[in-house]
Parts: sequence; C-alpha cells; structure tokens
Amino acid sequence: MGLKIALNGAGGRMGHRIADLATNAGHEIVAPIDRKFIGEPYGDLIGDKRFSGKVVGEYSGGADVLIDFSLPEGFRARLAECLAHNTPFVSGTTGLTDDDFRKLEEAAKTIPALWAPNMSVGVNLLFALARQAAATLPETYDIEIVEMHHRRKVDAPSGTALGLLRAVCAGNGRKPDEVVRHGREGHTGERARKEVGMHTLRGGDVVGDHTVMFATEGERIELTHKASSRDTFANGAVRAGEWLAGKKPGLYRMHEVLGLPG
Repeated sequence: MGLKIALNGAGGRMGHRIADLATNAGHEIVAPIDRKFIGEPYGDLIGDKRFSGKVVGEYSGGADVLIDFSLPEGFRARLAECLAHNTPFVSGTTGLTDDDFRKLEEAAKTIPALWAPNMSVGVNLLFALARQAAATLPETYDIEIVEMHHRRKVDAPSGTALGLLRAVCAGNGRKPDEVVRHGREGHTGERARKEVGMHTLRGGDVVGDHTVMFATEGERIELTHKASSRDTFANGAVRAGEWLAGKKPGLYRMHEVLGLPG
C-alpha cells in the first residue's frame, strides 16, 4: 500500500526527483513544503501534471512519513512539526549543528527518525569500506578525503565527506575533531601522522564525487564513489521513508535500511 508523504524542500532539485520517484512507486505527496514557493501549484512548479496540490509553508499533519531535503532552518522547523503530529521523520539535510543532532536524538525518543548525510547504496557501502580499511591498515598509512560538488552547494565539506571522516575515525579509534585538517597552505611543516586531510572542490554541475585515500611508502589505496544522477539519493530517500513508516520511536541509520554493516 502506498504511503502519504510530506516532502520538505519540495521545490528543489532533490525534492523534484523524490516526488517523481515516490509517485512512480505508488506513493502520494500529500504535503509539498517549500517556503520559497508557498501557494504555487506544485505540478506547475516542477512541470509534472500528476500533482494537483499547492505548495505549503509548514507541515500540519496527515502524512505517514515526512522526507526532508532542505536547509538547517527547514530541518529544525519540520522536526518540531513532526514531533507535534507524531510523524516519522527522514532527513538528508546537511550543514547541521551539534545542537541540531541533540534535538534529533531527543525527538527520536518520541518518533522514529532517520538522518543520513547520503542515502545512496554505494556511498553507504563506501562508509563501511572506509571504516574497515582504517581498522585494518597500520598507522603508517596517511588518510586524505577529497570531495567535489556543483558550484551551487552551500555547505563545505559535504555531509558525506564528514561521514567518511567519522567512518575512518571509528575504524582507527581517533577523534574526528582532533585529527581533521581542512586543506593546507603556506609552510605547513611535515604532515602529522594521525591527521586526516579534508579537501573541498566546487564547480560546474558535479552531483557528488568522494574519495578516501590511504597512502604509505610504496603504495596508495583509493576508495571512490562518483554519483552521476540525483536519482541514486532520491531512491534511497524513498526507500528510507518506506522502511521507517510504522517503526517504533528511535534514531535509525541508513545502513539499517540497506542491510549494510554499521
């Protein structure tokens, strides 16, 4: 049976793809939410006549699950509304603060909630592989993370790159905030053994490229994921919504949805 889905960030590129793929899967977008387009017919906004409702500015209940791909302020407002209406909450919004994550954990005591920096199968497998590599390789392997996205992306590093940082640190027992090094410039001195380099590139229409490098004397291992379509993320979001609807309150992760190692 199809789900009734509230979609935050409905007017954006990811919102468009989620609406299309969710509808193709037999679900219904009952609340397209986007404060930039309040009152506009949703079908006209995204060029798809299957949608007859108008864009709204907030969530007022009635959905089986809310899927959020927006900005941090949108995440905060929709999370509070999902709490008020007892609605499962799925989010792929990045650029969140520590306080946002604390509020998400608190909300998960009341409603089922899932946040992921990336919802594609391939990237979540990359997280698992990066963690395994970091756990297996000795400290003599230097770790560098490189990510590239389109020129319109507003947060840096990407949420996925930060997820990779957490994955490698979970593997080798380091603390992300203590070891991350964002770029290098000038006379930096010799590379610290335990640091993890983080490098951000922006340009063109790149959907998302991520590489984790493990380099030592004589060899280098590179784990890379390149996304060529937003559909890989949108499909993951729909899959997460299907999986989360009806779950007990709790904070869930994408690897649980996909059946991958944690």
